[in-house]
Amino acid sequence: MVEGNVLVRMDARDILAEAGFRVLDVATADMDVDVLWRHGHELTLLFTEVGLQGALDGFALARRVISDHPHVSVVVASGHERPAPGELPDTACFIEKPFSAGISHEHLQRIMAEERKPAPP
Repeated sequence: MVEGNVLVRMDARDILAEAGFRVLDVATADMDVDVLWRHGHELTLLFTEVGLQGALDGFALARRVISDHPHVSVVVASGHERPAPGELPDTACFIEKPFSAGISHEHLQRIMAEERKPAPP
């Protein structure tokens, strides 16, 4: 999970943990790229905001993750920006902030129910 605001990150981490995920959370996209490099084979979901500190915004991070790790599901959240047509890969999901735990759980259950491609060896 990538979220710059520590309070939002704590809430989102709790929502993800309640949905059954083991959560690795970072504050910037640059930190997330390092986490992906080390743990990409074991990740199932990237939950990121759009407005990130670092070289990538959430949309660019989503594209990179899906390109490099097609087995990883991606959820992008923002309260300020919506993706332009084609800005997010078709397999990524966008939700608006503020989001409720119920809405997040709905998206997460859908993601978990989908058949995911196996992670590369």
